[in-house]
Amino acid sequence: MAFTFYWYPKCGTCRKAKKWLEEHGISVHEVHIVENPPTREELGELYRKSGLELKKFFNTSGMKYRELGMKDKVNTASESELLDLLASDGMLIKRPILTDGENVIVGFKEEEYEKFFSALKR
Repeated sequence: MAFTFYWYPKCGTCRKAKKWLEEHGISVHEVHIVENPPTREELGELYRKSGLELKKFFNTSGMKYRELGMKDKVNTASESELLDLLASDGMLIKRPILTDGENVIVGFKEEEYEKFFSALKR
């Protein structure tokens, strides 16, 4: 099974997730989320498959998010506008994002990764 791992190497959470994947022998196709951000279409697909609210895809702790005053925008903008914003700058996207093409995990929590991979083994 092929996994795609969208990450930013300078992000501590991303590095923790990558270390967890390596420790569990899981190989991934790495995509630098800032140098090669997902397209609007890819983001739309990740969003739909994740089952999450679109605002969960925003890096709310990032400087870019605060600079652009995104806190109010994410609650009032349309889905289309939000996807455009996310696609415009990889630094706005919460990371890491891990997908197998059908399932999507946004962010890194060890217990979520364990649950995700144990479900795949069944």
